[in-house]
Amino acid sequence: MMNNPYLSVSDEVKAALEAGEPVVALESTIISHGMPYPRNVETAMRVEQAVRESGAIPATVAVIGGKMTVGISAEQIDFLGRKGLDVPKASRRDLPVLLAKGMDGATTVATTMIGAAMAGIRVFATGGVGGVHRGAETTMDISADLEELAETPVCVVCAGCKSILDLKLTLEYLETKGVPVLGYGTEELPAFYTSRSGLRVDYRVDTPEEVAAILEAKRLTGLKGGALLANPIPDEYSMDPDYIEKNIEDAVEEANRLGITGKRITPFLLDKIQKLTGGASLDANIQLVLNNARLGAKIARALSGKE
Repeated sequence: MMNNPYLSVSDEVKAALEAGEPVVALESTIISHGMPYPRNVETAMRVEQAVRESGAIPATVAVIGGKMTVGISAEQIDFLGRKGLDVPKASRRDLPVLLAKGMDGATTVATTMIGAAMAGIRVFATGGVGGVHRGAETTMDISADLEELAETPVCVVCAGCKSILDLKLTLEYLETKGVPVLGYGTEELPAFYTSRSGLRVDYRVDTPEEVAAILEAKRLTGLKGGALLANPIPDEYSMDPDYIEKNIEDAVEEANRLGITGKRITPFLLDKIQKLTGGASLDANIQLVLNNARLGAKIARALSGKE
């Protein structure tokens, strides 16, 4: 799809893909909606560097000037970081509007997967994926990330589902959609800020080569959709599950009181939890993203035969 008029792939990423080199996609919502400036830009650059140091090419994805841009520049990362919340948060439903109107957008997990697949990238590293929100049995608030995982052939490396969600219902939804949930070196689903959730993944995997073999088997049998690879936050940065749960409950209660819903809910909750934890949750967030970027690069290398 390289000749798609709505797709722009950087020269570096295009050359790497044409040569069969490992490439890892990265999202841009974390830049504009996930952290304050300038820490958002600094983190984005650190994540790209972590991918490079692990032997792969980073491809941060965003909508820039009405094009799905795969491999944005350092200047474009800074632009997104400075504009912050003024940049629309772009999920699947927003994408055609932003492209048609020539606008900018920060890509969520769902739209980063779309951009990666358009360019031919099979591995995407992020922090945590969206899922079934708490209270979804009455609000029907379910992230488009889950539907994208069921449709788009990209492996998403994450620290599990964001712990602000209903993790049990999220796993049930993924099972219904036929998305394999793999635990890297663990049989327990990580819960973003903490490695412990009390819930089991579908299968444990222990090497990048094992993950690559599963992805190849899925591709060669024609099974649509991606895979979710849950990579626990490193132990030294993992937060106490009871402590983080209490802060999440307080943040959710405030969001309900203020009537915050839809695409505003996740940025609000993450910001509120950061404040409640005195910044500790943000530090943990950064470390888990870096950890996932390194693992994503190893899996991309295994897929390309570089390991």
